[in-house]
Amino acid sequence: MCLGIPGKVTEIYEANGTRMGKVDFSGIQKEVCLAYLPEIEVGDYTIVHVGFAITQLDEESALETLALFNEMGVLEEELLADEETLKEASS
Repeated sequence: MCLGIPGKVTEIYEANGTRMGKVDFSGIQKEVCLAYLPEIEVGDYTIVHVGFAITQLDEESALETLALFNEMGVLEEELLADEETLKEASS
């Protein structure tokens, strides 16, 4: 399915010249590329698709969407799908 998942930026750093960060998705932490959102800061919410932060959004919208994904049971499934896609791309 590959949905864009909202998460909260908890850390920002540079890795090999690329702006990266840790993003929290309701307790699941992932490393995410932040290069497309140079203005995003720690504490902001973003939508992540296949390991890339693609847009910034407000906290209320992010939490509402996460709750909906949790109800539907797709949050963990989508995060694992993104991880598998990244592994295949790096092979």
